[in-house]
Amino acid sequence: MILFNTILIGLKEIWTHKFRSLLTMLGIVLGVSSLVAMAAIVKGMENGMKEAMIAMGGLDKVLIEEQKVPIHQNHLRDMAPGRTIRDVIALRESAPLIRIVSPEMGLDRVMVSRAGKWFRPSEVVGVWPEVLEMNLYELEHGRFFTDLDEELAKNVCVIGTGVRDELFGSPQEAGREIIPIGEQIHINEQPFIIVGMFKHYESEMERKIREEGLQSHTATAGPSRQRGWGRRNWNAFWRKNNVVYTPLNTMWVRFRAATGTNNVPYPTLSDIDIKVHSLEMLEPALQQARNVMMMTHGGIEDFNFRTQENQIEDINKRIKNARLSGGIIAGLSLLVGGIGIMNIMLASINERIREIGICKAIGATSGSIFLQILIESVVIALLGALAGLAASKGLVVFLSELAPSQNTPVIQPQVMGIAVLFSGLVGVVAGIFPAIKAARLHPIGALRYE
Repeated sequence: MILFNTILIGLKEIWTHKFRSLLTMLGIVLGVSSLVAMAAIVKGMENGMKEAMIAMGGLDKVLIEEQKVPIHQNHLRDMAPGRTIRDVIALRESAPLIRIVSPEMGLDRVMVSRAGKWFRPSEVVGVWPEVLEMNLYELEHGRFFTDLDEELAKNVCVIGTGVRDELFGSPQEAGREIIPIGEQIHINEQPFIIVGMFKHYESEMERKIREEGLQSHTATAGPSRQRGWGRRNWNAFWRKNNVVYTPLNTMWVRFRAATGTNNVPYPTLSDIDIKVHSLEMLEPALQQARNVMMMTHGGIEDFNFRTQENQIEDINKRIKNARLSGGIIAGLSLLVGGIGIMNIMLASINERIREIGICKAIGATSGSIFLQILIESVVIALLGALAGLAASKGLVVFLSELAPSQNTPVIQPQVMGIAVLFSGLVGVVAGIFPAIKAARLHPIGALRYE
């Protein structure tokens, strides 16, 4: 009961000096809102990066990338062969721990066109059918390349839904499903027939936004109010939806060999991806692949292996740095808020010296005075924390409109709890010195204070 009355007295004092109390809480409000909002942004970044990493092939995907030759092999750098079809064949035949080998031959500065419409896709790549399992693609319409397409270097291609939307129109605009199988497009002026189209890919957040937009469109019977649907966010899902795949041999014959920009008889590749049978056997599999490629490269180590574990480490490092930066900013804001609370409580004590003297004269103990001032400080800090939580919610909603949909901030209840708890602690620390000063006042001296 005494504690309850003390809290009521503290709230009454705060209400009596509303503007002063509001200014006192401002530092706590900024600290809590920045802490919660920063944690939400970081969590959104983490979710987006990990979701994109899985969408681009999963945890068991390994990229064989080019690198400069080591210093001790610098005299051999002109003999470095780069990644070639020979590597792919050797890995298939001599590396049993590797489950899939997928070569890719990309085309730079490429434009895709149809009927006067021009579009620059995320990539135009010559591939083998293994790319479907490597990059986790699924066909929605048509077929993929056959051995005959590859052998005869046919001008056929498989596209993503983003390419369809740009060249043929989107189903949302047309009001019907558009399936461009059998249609002709041009890749750098070369005619290609579309034989297949992948399913549409989107993040979980993009799916929710799209469904909300469709529901809004149905409810209003007017223009769609969906957010982010069809926008170029330049993320992993946009890349998957805006890809054009051709047979690898077609890419070589039509674009590379014809212009003299590739090697014969082992064409240079732009990418080699592999997947191992088991993540538990990742290290032995990579060592096996390294041994094979050292043989095909004549002992020149001009390649490196980039695993998804490397990407996870990069993600965790970025997240850690972002959390540290956000924590420092929020901590400084709460520190400033704590100093403000201490100053205001000291000013409040100077105004209430006679009141404190009267309380002591009628029997209030130093402990009760100490407790009352301390609780007032904590109440101010907790009210500021609650206001900060409300402010953080509004800030996160605002940022959600600005951030790419797969990086939409996610508020975490545990962070909100930590922010409130830390704010209460700041209130306690900030109120100790003013509470001690008030408790030590002598009743006679306090009553004589003018």
